[in-house]
Amino acid sequence: MSLYRRKDSPYWWIKLPAIRGERGPLQASSGTANKRKAQQVHDQLKAQRWEQDKLGAKPRRTWHEATVKFIEETAHKRSQSKDIAILRWLDPWTGGKYLDEVDRALIDEIKAARLKVGSESTANRYLALIRSILRKAWHEWEWLDRAPKVTLYRENTGRIRSLTRTEFDRLYAELPSHLAAMALFSVATGLRQANVRDLQWAQVDLERRHAWIEAAQHKNGKPHAVPLNATAMGVLMQQLGQHEKNVFVYAGKPIANVSTKAWWLALERAGIKDFRWHDLRHTFATWHRQAGTPTHELRHLGGWKTLAMVERYAHVAPEGLQVAADRLDNLFQSYALATPEGKRN
Repeated sequence: MSLYRRKDSPYWWIKLPAIRGERGPLQASSGTANKRKAQQVHDQLKAQRWEQDKLGAKPRRTWHEATVKFIEETAHKRSQSKDIAILRWLDPWTGGKYLDEVDRALIDEIKAARLKVGSESTANRYLALIRSILRKAWHEWEWLDRAPKVTLYRENTGRIRSLTRTEFDRLYAELPSHLAAMALFSVATGLRQANVRDLQWAQVDLERRHAWIEAAQHKNGKPHAVPLNATAMGVLMQQLGQHEKNVFVYAGKPIANVSTKAWWLALERAGIKDFRWHDLRHTFATWHRQAGTPTHELRHLGGWKTLAMVERYAHVAPEGLQVAADRLDNLFQSYALATPEGKRN
């Protein structure tokens, strides 16, 4: 029987014989408990499959098929678990839909629903995943003749919070020794929390004053070379002999978390508000720009993927461009310049 009921579903189900290229018969939910509507779905699907089998028409793919293929092809992504969580959240809107039914109207509905429970930046991650799947279905898999446009919310440049040298001195004095060492190493190298916390001696060459982060450990997916300045070297020398494998430890054991009660209490005692561990990386970048480090050098030092990510720190050191601005002065020596009193030299 091509239309039947199942005990585990309130809907009518469809069963159709296999066509060319399939290993077995098709079994799919009609998506409705109304038998007349289910029969209509059945007849439409049967006609589509006949055209596909006899005339070579493109099969109508489902959103579920697309997500399964997408997950298989992106198994290398470090954020795949987040993608799966997003797809599960989307299921009330996309479950049982064909790919061509995930249109602009449905996407706008999802966009509005997501914004009610989160920020615009979070909504953008959900929309970006939908866009990626639809584009692959269109350009790579040729499952769609076209994909709807997915418009993201415009985001600001992001939060930048850094410490002054005086503020960092106060914080450093309040931190327990293991966190103080990690914080100083973070500001000296710009490494992210996990890369400092999980750093191993096998990743450090003290003789060459060099450390490295493997691609699988680095956020941008590429290996990152870390030149070690005198401050970073001083921290590492103090850590020698504390653990055979890990650089930073507490009570002889690897550290699992740095944002502990001790961290937050140290911030409170130091009188520092609105500051997270990741902001030590912002501090590293800010101090480098204030010291005159060029954008392209800072990008490599901090392991940023694009120059645009580093340009966020350009405003903190406008005086760093003073030398460049002064280069034209020699060209203007023959011009009479106005004095403050309005007279000319």
